[in-house]
Amino acid sequence: MSHTAHIRSHRKPRRSASTLAVRAGVAGGVLSTLAVAGASGSANAAEPVTQTLELPTLTADLAAQAAQSADATEQAAANYQLQAERDAAAAKAAKKAEADLAEAKKKAAEAKKKAEEEARKEAAARASRTAERTTLSTSADTGTGTVLGGNGGGTGGGAGTSTDTGTSTATGSAATIVNFVKSQVGKAYVPGATGPSAYDCSGLVQTAFRQINVSLPRVSQDQSTAGTQVSLSNLQPGDILYWGSAGSAYHVAVYVGGGMFVGAQNSSTGVVERPLSYDPPTGAVRVL
Repeated sequence: MSHTAHIRSHRKPRRSASTLAVRAGVAGGVLSTLAVAGASGSANAAEPVTQTLELPTLTADLAAQAAQSADATEQAAANYQLQAERDAAAAKAAKKAEADLAEAKKKAAEAKKKAEEEARKEAAARASRTAERTTLSTSADTGTGTVLGGNGGGTGGGAGTSTDTGTSTATGSAATIVNFVKSQVGKAYVPGATGPSAYDCSGLVQTAFRQINVSLPRVSQDQSTAGTQVSLSNLQPGDILYWGSAGSAYHVAVYVGGGMFVGAQNSSTGVVERPLSYDPPTGAVRVL
């Protein structure tokens, strides 16, 4: 007996042929199933599945609506741009109007200031003329009634109330003035005219003194204060006669001597020579 006889054999026991066959059949079936599944998986892996998404198709109405929406959007953008331009133009116009208004106010203030200054100057000049006339009037009222004769001398009696007590014969520059105004007698009276075919009262006087290069104011109001105030009892040829108040006279003429004057009276008579008694003047000024 072998020395290993008492040791259990380590080999597996033999299975019967039938058991082996059953097991082989089961295993074969499993393997065939796995094979089919594997083949199927390989086929699926080789051919990827493509999924197709169906998108909605735009109809003609939808296309038209889309076009209209695009047009509306474009029009809205154009309207916004136009409104912005209008707002900018309005703001610019408002700014310019504000600047123009400020400039107009400034000019108006300057014009007002200038007018006030001129008014003050005129008032001062008027006051000065008034004071001068008062002084001259006082001097004439307190005089001795001296009356100039043909040679400029001699005295008259009384207060000198005659209107024909002055020098009758003009000489020098006075003669030039007297001769000129007498030569204009018969010409027409036209308001604003200064010759040579027509005159108004102050136009005749101004033009007469221009013959000796003496510049006189244009209107009778100013001509009545252009020289030294003289009494009507002390007239000399070439003196300017005025009607109304000094500084506000409404008519002027030239004394030509012998108690006569020449003036552009009115549109009916034209330039005439008349005695002082025809229309007694208010006062007189002497420029020469």
